[in-house]
Amino acid sequence: MNQVSEARRVLTSVASTGRVETLMLEGELGEQALAQVCEELAGRLHRGVRQVVVDFSEVAHLDYRGVKPLMARAEAFRRAGGDIKLAGLSPYLAAIFRAAGAHDRFEMYPHMNDARAAFALMRAPFV
Repeated sequence: MNQVSEARRVLTSVASTGRVETLMLEGELGEQALAQVCEELAGRLHRGVRQVVVDFSEVAHLDYRGVKPLMARAEAFRRAGGDIKLAGLSPYLAAIFRAAGAHDRFEMYPHMNDARAAFALMRAPFV
């Protein structure tokens, strides 16, 4: 299976409401599949999207070598005034992120709606 078709299988859908986009992933994510996810994120950043939730709730496994490029994308979003938040990480996936040194590089939420709400709270004006 080539890299493009693999990425299409992994990235099941994108939901966008307002200014927050959600990438919903599924299956087992190898290093190449995570590289494709990073390319998708770079494309969104280039198009002006600044707030993205990456939902891992349907992901069974991921290659730890793909975590560092994901951290680099998050830094690019932050430099542009946005962020990437993670949602739906199982304890197993959270352990992989921790082992890759990313446990303090992302805000992690149990459900994608929680992560999306966190973006809304960031934009809320102070009274």
